[in-house]
Formats: sequence, C-alpha cells, structure tokens
Amino acid sequence: MSLVNYATREITCKIVYYGPGRSGKTTNLHYIYGQVPSDRKGQMVSLATQTDRTLFFDFLPLDLGTISGFTTRFQLYTVPGQVYYATTRRLVLQGADGVVFVADSQSRQLDENIESLQDLHANLAEHGVDARAIPLVLQYNKRDLPTDLLLPVPTLEDRLNFRGVPSFEADALHGTGVFETLRAISELVLRRLSTSGGSA
Repeated sequence: MSLVNYATREITCKIVYYGPGRSGKTTNLHYIYGQVPSDRKGQMVSLATQTDRTLFFDFLPLDLGTISGFTTRFQLYTVPGQVYYATTRRLVLQGADGVVFVADSQSRQLDENIESLQDLHANLAEHGVDARAIPLVLQYNKRDLPTDLLLPVPTLEDRLNFRGVPSFEADALHGTGVFETLRAISELVLRRLSTSGGSA
C-alpha cells in the first residue's frame, strides 16, 4: 500500500510490471527511464540473475501530480517472469498499489500469458489482496512483430481481459503504448488513493 510521509508531504505508490518471461516488462521500464528527465527520476537499481535478460526488480520513482497538497511519487518495479522465481515475484508484489500486466502478443505465448495471470492472482491472494479490486492495466506487447505471429487483439481481450480493465497495444522496444500504459495505471492508482483519502 502507499506510504505517506507527512514530513516531506509525499505519497509513494508502488506499481509492479508483471507478466511471463521476456514479455517486455524490463523493456518498458528502460524506455520510461530513458525518457524521463534526470531531475524527475531516482537511480535505477537492478539485481541481475544468472539468467539472460532477467532483472529481479527495477526501482524508478516518478513524480506525477499531487493529492491534497501531497506530491505523489511512483516506484516502478518489474518481476522476473521465469517460473523458478516465484518467491521473488511474491516479494516484489507485496504492497503494490497497482499492476501492469505485460502480455506477449505472440500466438505461441498465450498459455504462458494465462499461466502468468493466474500466478498474479494467486500471489495477490496470498498477500490478502482481492485481485478484482487492485488497479490493473493490460499491455499487449510486441505488436510490431509480423502479423502472422501475433494473436488478434480481440482474442487477447477475450482470453486475458475478463475484468474489462484498460488495455493497450504496445511495442515497448520503440516506446509505442508505453507511456499510455503508465498514464492509465497511474490514474487508476491516484483515483483509488483520492477515494480512500490517501491512507496507507
């Protein structure tokens, strides 16, 4: 849950990028980090693992507006998608205010997307969080790949977006849909904070 610092008049919110391995979670964060002015971002911290292209988490504060005179700061995290990092995923998800689920749009990845979404729900439940209540946005990544490799968006919506949450087509490598996704999850988190009075 969000942390309220009355001394600095700052609310810190945690957004976790979740999804199967190599779906583009880390690519999203790298793109955002590269575009945000240096005076508006903290250090990106990554813990590399033995496995190629896997980060334990990225840490990236972003300032996005104010609530009741408090500055809001967002921390963006990724989780490792591979199955054997289940414990790390659970830990990183703890205290999340919102989740971006990054799905791989390739036809051959559908089962992995579904499995990862089920994993997300199970981990939220383990933290006592109602998966239907937490702010969630879906991103259908890799839309830049050849059409014959990709599932149509209506199919992805049908199989993954049963809550009817905001969803975005993306090409995280080149930035298409990246900030739209971030803006949508930020607005959902801020709206929820505003209605709950910003309590931690």
